[in-house]
Amino acid sequence: MRRVLQLAGLLPLALSAVAHADAPSNTVEVGGYYRLQALTDFQGGNGRLGLSTIYGRLLNEGPYGIVELRYNAIGDPKSADPFAQVTFRVEGASFLGTDAGQGSLSNYAITNFGVNVGNILLEHVTWRLGILWVEPNDLDLYDMFLDDVLYGVAGVSAHYQVPLLDLTVGLGDAGWYLHPQAYDTVYTGGGWFRFHPDKHFEIGGGGQAGFEPSSPGNVNAPYQTPGVTYLQYYQQDAVQSFFSNLGTTQGPIASTLFPHPSPRSSSNWKAVGYLGFGKLGPLKWNSFYVHYLKQPPLTSYTENYQGAPYTIYIHDLTDQEYELMAGDESLWTIVPHKLDLALDGLYGVERNYANVQIAGYDNYTFVSGVARLQYYLTRTVHLLVETSLAEEHSLNGNLFRNHVDSPFTSSGGINDPLGLAYGDAAYRDTWQGKGGIVFNPNGPGIYNRPSLRLLYGLQWSSAQDAFQSGYVNSLNQYNQFTGALEQHWHSVVGADLEGWF
Repeated sequence: MRRVLQLAGLLPLALSAVAHADAPSNTVEVGGYYRLQALTDFQGGNGRLGLSTIYGRLLNEGPYGIVELRYNAIGDPKSADPFAQVTFRVEGASFLGTDAGQGSLSNYAITNFGVNVGNILLEHVTWRLGILWVEPNDLDLYDMFLDDVLYGVAGVSAHYQVPLLDLTVGLGDAGWYLHPQAYDTVYTGGGWFRFHPDKHFEIGGGGQAGFEPSSPGNVNAPYQTPGVTYLQYYQQDAVQSFFSNLGTTQGPIASTLFPHPSPRSSSNWKAVGYLGFGKLGPLKWNSFYVHYLKQPPLTSYTENYQGAPYTIYIHDLTDQEYELMAGDESLWTIVPHKLDLALDGLYGVERNYANVQIAGYDNYTFVSGVARLQYYLTRTVHLLVETSLAEEHSLNGNLFRNHVDSPFTSSGGINDPLGLAYGDAAYRDTWQGKGGIVFNPNGPGIYNRPSLRLLYGLQWSSAQDAFQSGYVNSLNQYNQFTGALEQHWHSVVGADLEGWF
């Protein structure tokens, strides 16, 4: 961290040096992205075809907007001369009349801000002070970034770029990103590279690592409350269990008997890889991405017992969560200037080794495939057809409801006194089909933008009500909304407009 501070101290001197460069440009560049939607759901849903973009992004995600400003304060970033550039990015997922947020600015965030200073100290190197996020590639049909690094890390980075190589290394602090309400320093460093020796092949990868040291006496540092089990954390009855076992639940000294937290240190990390090849006959390009990461642990939560609040620290209970994801995307020309095909596949594993009995998305695997055909009737009017198939598997038992009364048939109809049973199946199989007309003013291309799509989508799932809706899932005897339908099919019709600017 000392080196980060030293380099940050050099930036004012660097800016002063750049100020003497010739021909300050003082230009502002504005860019961004928009996705606007008008989706109609005739089954009581919220306009999304399914529950996740692992079935493909079309009709499964909501509106989104990004605006990025780049102020070229001194010089031209595209030249070999010294330059200084201020970058600012705001993004969010809400527009009036399209979602519950109603376009409120509280749904937007400044996700990237910083100063870039280039062509000083070292040739072909751009120094950055600010948010260090690197997002090199996108798995488009799923709208996922699998190989990004340093998201939410504030610090200093260096980006080296020559015709054959892009290389970024950075060092900073992720404490405000990970603990916005209870800040504690999380030292984080990492980097990313891409090597592209020719037009047919490129390879990349990188990673990051974060460390939060033990700091006894600091209430925001990592701790663990002794004796708390994962089941108590899940049901939030650790305090009640402690005093019940102790046999003391009353009196002014009762709260002093609850065990004090023990200090810990915590770590998190992420490794990413990328392989790309293409421009080979009908194959335009194929991109393969993979990441493996260890999630940062959570800090604490509060239980109220007999009118008194107790803070439960949960480092050890949330420090064993890992994620593996791999995705591939290829773009093919089937009939030149007439028909293109995009194929995507995605595989994911979530593991929480502290949780060995509760079904949830922290112990879960899935595999998915998406295929999209786009036929060019004319230069600007296209036909789109897309299909997807996904299987999801809960590793800790029955997570999914196949029927309206699934909880009554869980575990062979045996009641679960711990309240852990939710569904009657460990698997969920989902198919989606979508089709419609696309208007592309800029001509042919599956990824050409802007695109106005008029689409119809149909989903079948083995799970009951496998879409976001207003239907009541509780089977409590006091539920006033009775007579729920058995629904495995779901359809959505509407329009979306997507583009970059």
